[in-house]
Amino acid sequence: MKTTLDSQPRLDGVTHRTVNAGGLNVHVAEAGQGPPLVLLHGFPEHWWQWHRIIGPLAENHRVICPDGRGAGWTDAPGTGYGRDQLAADFLGLLDALGLEKVGVLSHDWGSLVTYQVCLRNPDRVSAHLSLSIPPPYFDFDIRMVLTILRHVRHNVVAVPVIGAALLRPALVRRVLADFSAAGSFTEQDLDLFAGRYADPARSRAGSALYRQFINPEGVRIMRGAYRNTRLATRTRVLIGNDDPGMQAGFVHGYEQFCDDLEVDYLSGANHFVAADRPDAVIAAAREVFA
Repeated sequence: MKTTLDSQPRLDGVTHRTVNAGGLNVHVAEAGQGPPLVLLHGFPEHWWQWHRIIGPLAENHRVICPDGRGAGWTDAPGTGYGRDQLAADFLGLLDALGLEKVGVLSHDWGSLVTYQVCLRNPDRVSAHLSLSIPPPYFDFDIRMVLTILRHVRHNVVAVPVIGAALLRPALVRRVLADFSAAGSFTEQDLDLFAGRYADPARSRAGSALYRQFINPEGVRIMRGAYRNTRLATRTRVLIGNDDPGMQAGFVHGYEQFCDDLEVDYLSGANHFVAADRPDAVIAAAREVFA
């Protein structure tokens, strides 16, 4: 399914184009000049997730904000939502843009994809700032599992047919509101994110993303599937103190598998850290990617 850039939100200093990356038409928002810095959004957002972040970072970087497969204004094909293809999408975009190595600021499933690339192709990522998601080595913790299971919406989204039927604008607005600090998202923000899910192809894509990647990846991590690997990429993680699934006592056991790792917990932030604490994200990015 091909998309157009009509109804695209506008932001000063940001340009838009569509890039063919391995056969996928990827929408990319760009700003600034300098060392390349790729910003990978999470679910259920798109490039607009970074609208408070882009300007400050574009002062010193070429900021590149793609919409992932099935999200925003990128194609939403019926297949390709497993970890191998999503990692290939990332590398294909770098190749299409002629970029050998980049810094990456990521969130949510964008972070999970970035960890895949860092482990498989460490020469392509110079440094990684992850929001809400620590490296894929954390221990199984029943408290984390029970917390995740309490959020029934996330589990239902992955169910074939039913999940896509439920993943509509009203549910997207509810997810964004439930996992952010009060007032972090404006009505315009909510409309921009939720409105894309009026398209049934994007609802199906979101459901497939959970079913084929997000949920299986969580199981792989807690089963210790990555403990025969080592993360060499310089990595910093910002986690919201109020993120129910990633509370400080729930997440542990990853430090010994990483060469250069720092994890910070942020007050006043839930899961959507870039919306809740853009100031902290900007400060951390300036440090990590200096």
